[in-house]
Amino acid sequence: MNIFIDSKISDDHRRRELYNGSVFFHAPCASAEKLCELARQLVEEVFDPLDPRKIQDSLSAEQAAEMLSVLKPKFIHHPEAKKHIRGMLAELGCDPAKTYFDVPRLRTAFPGDYLKSGIAYAFHPHRDTWYSAPLCQINWWMPVYAISSENCMAIHPRYWSQPIRNSSSGYNYHKWNLESRYNAAQQVKQDQRVQPRPEEPVELDPQFRLIGEPGAVYQFSAAQLHSTVPNTSDFTRYSIDFRTVHLDDVCGRIGAPNIDSASTGTSMGDFLKGTDYSRLPSEALAPYLDGTEQQYSSSSRVA
Repeated sequence: MNIFIDSKISDDHRRRELYNGSVFFHAPCASAEKLCELARQLVEEVFDPLDPRKIQDSLSAEQAAEMLSVLKPKFIHHPEAKKHIRGMLAELGCDPAKTYFDVPRLRTAFPGDYLKSGIAYAFHPHRDTWYSAPLCQINWWMPVYAISSENCMAIHPRYWSQPIRNSSSGYNYHKWNLESRYNAAQQVKQDQRVQPRPEEPVELDPQFRLIGEPGAVYQFSAAQLHSTVPNTSDFTRYSIDFRTVHLDDVCGRIGAPNIDSASTGTSMGDFLKGTDYSRLPSEALAPYLDGTEQQYSSSSRVA
């Protein structure tokens, strides 16, 4: 596995490296810094006058979950967030006319056992491909505030080429959207939603932890095994992540190898074009549809 630091190679070359297990680190660019500034502004407005990195000292887990249920959608749907991601794509060498992104998520990782489920879910070791992500998906991850090795994210490189017995065969993306996505804030003490997990022991070491200044960006394949580091610091971690796919790779079925994912459905319909925010063309999306999108149509969701 290679780690590229501020590499200037083309995006085509970079994607090939990512599909082979490499990880890329980018120093903060102007648009990434603006995206983090927006996140900090919204976070600090919601928790004012508290220090948002220490809310566990002042609020109950139930209070925090309720406030996060307002904060996180507000960030996801803020028009400036999409604008800054479009800027990041251009600044980091992507072609916005062929690069599609999903909406950015604001994540939290609280110290100890304060709030680790539902809307602040602490992710166990997993691949995004277990969650119906396409093999050409690239993950982008960045801290919002300063972080350390005690409250960051980890990648587990030995499993790039080593399969793990897991429960992804029971996961369908469309069913998840229908039944589980909308009740995250209700999962405070224990997360009872069914999510793909390893079904055998996973050796977390060797691992490397992603630590950078606010706005520093990491890129890695959706097939990389990664996890939330147990937060042993005194500070809540806030981070942003979003994902991209490239139209040429979507159409060419180019991506990382699938060594152990058996999930159904696809998240491909979520991606937005980097120029006008349109969806992937129907002819590009069609090969990824397996019929379950009709079975679990959002129109049948009970409010």
